[in-house]
Amino acid sequence: MIQDLEKEWNLSLLERSRAGVRITSDGLALLPYAKNVCEEYQKLQTQVDEINGLQSGIIRIGTFSSGATHWLPNIIKRFQNDYPNIDYELLLGDYTEIENWILEGRVDCGFLRLPAHPDLETCFLEQDRLLVVLPEDHAFADCERFPVKALADYPFMLLEKGAKPEISEIFERCSVSPRIQFTTWDDYAIMSMVESGLGISILPQLILRRVPYKIITRELDVPAFRNIGLALRSKKNCSFAMKRFMEYMQYRSTS
Repeated sequence: MIQDLEKEWNLSLLERSRAGVRITSDGLALLPYAKNVCEEYQKLQTQVDEINGLQSGIIRIGTFSSGATHWLPNIIKRFQNDYPNIDYELLLGDYTEIENWILEGRVDCGFLRLPAHPDLETCFLEQDRLLVVLPEDHAFADCERFPVKALADYPFMLLEKGAKPEISEIFERCSVSPRIQFTTWDDYAIMSMVESGLGISILPQLILRRVPYKIITRELDVPAFRNIGLALRSKKNCSFAMKRFMEYMQYRSTS
């Protein structure tokens, strides 16, 4: 209705101009208010359209396994309470794969180790410690902090995910040459092998929550961690559903 009034107002002004009739001073005084009403109506209509857009749709998320296991259930549960008709698609991969999926538009957002690709926009979420994983009967089971140099003294199960291997960076930084006997991208396979006494490993603390394996974890005597963030192509140009979804990152953990 307001849009129709705006059209009639503009048409009336045009007709009056052609007829040589000028708007009165009272009309000129009212003109800014009329324009303001039209502009505010447009803003309101935009908000209504965006909210209606959350009545259906899909959010596509790239994630590594620990994020999918321990963060996303809590985030999606809270988001679904408010927006029950949104669907989700999860793609599990390593850091490099997730970056490429975001850049290609395959997913709307992704959990990544920071820093990420320079063409992506990111928001920092959490600093995740990297812990040494040992069998329960290991010689260093009672130590407060595991000496980083001792990593070279035992068979090592290496977790490698993509082109950004944070575990290998620890070895390089501390000039340690581990006895790598097994390499995999599967966190749980490593935990099972450590439990069986086949060696030791280093894993992110996030994946070590609520594990069923008989293992123990210790911090290194040299601090080690990874910075995790949420990445997307553009915060400004992303969908309204995606903007809302980002606000629910605070619910990622119940601990």
